[in-house]
Amino acid sequence: MLEALQPHASRLISFNPPFNWQRMLDFFAARMTAGVEAVVGGVYLRNIEFKGSQGALTVELAPGGQQLLATAHGEVSQYIDELIVPVSHMFDLYAEPHIIDQSLAQDPWLASLVQRRPGLRVPGAFSGFELAVRTIVGQQVSVKGATTIVGRLVQRAGVQVNEGLHPQLAWRFPTPEALAQANLDKIGMPGKRVDTLQRLAAAVASGELSLDVRHGDLGDVRRQLLAMPGIGPWTVEYIAMRAWRDPDAWPAADLVLMNLMTQQEPSLLRLPQHKARAEAWKPWRAYAAIHIWNSAADAAGKQKGG
Repeated sequence: MLEALQPHASRLISFNPPFNWQRMLDFFAARMTAGVEAVVGGVYLRNIEFKGSQGALTVELAPGGQQLLATAHGEVSQYIDELIVPVSHMFDLYAEPHIIDQSLAQDPWLASLVQRRPGLRVPGAFSGFELAVRTIVGQQVSVKGATTIVGRLVQRAGVQVNEGLHPQLAWRFPTPEALAQANLDKIGMPGKRVDTLQRLAAAVASGELSLDVRHGDLGDVRRQLLAMPGIGPWTVEYIAMRAWRDPDAWPAADLVLMNLMTQQEPSLLRLPQHKARAEAWKPWRAYAAIHIWNSAADAAGKQKGG
């Protein structure tokens, strides 16, 4: 049960149908950072900080199923109109599924996946920094393992919320400054990965690096990340896919993607072959990845990939 957090303000946000809302919630639920975000009764909710104001955000499918209802709770509610854009990016509301699905359906394998799950979106992120942290933690780790470690990071460096919207929302995600300076000894990650994480946090804290990039040429920020020790193409493409809303981002070395592609075409044995095969899905490779991950999740009975 959601407890009222005053003041609050709501807005309806339109999208291009179809929209597979349940799949979006399932993706977030499998990866949610304990204490910071939750999925409760068909509603996504999280603690946020926006323009120096704190509060919480809830997003749900509006009655009728043709719009989303976003509600900002607490002092951050004064920015509800400005929150529409980040919420729209987070839930991929600017997508045109008919165009995307029609393009992907030209491939016989993806045609069957699109037919089963029309309107599948690429789940985004409220914060580029938060998503980058999650992605680095998730290098060569299972979805569940990464979620556990990120939860530990929050308790080491996050901000505790005393009066929250819901009992599950007890923390705000660490700021770049806090994470860069935190003691992450015995957090459950290799030392080199801890160094990578804190190096990234320090770069964001100093203003040297911005991870909330959604417009213009992403080449510079891609190169900037790739130049950092411990960050490779998979990490950068996953961030591009979800945080930067690049519809053609392709985390080529993802093991779930590679395994499923090889199952479809046993001749695909090496990464360059997988990359060449994915060229057929341009300019919507991020959506191809989501469809493949969902097919793997259905086959395994859980959310795999990403």
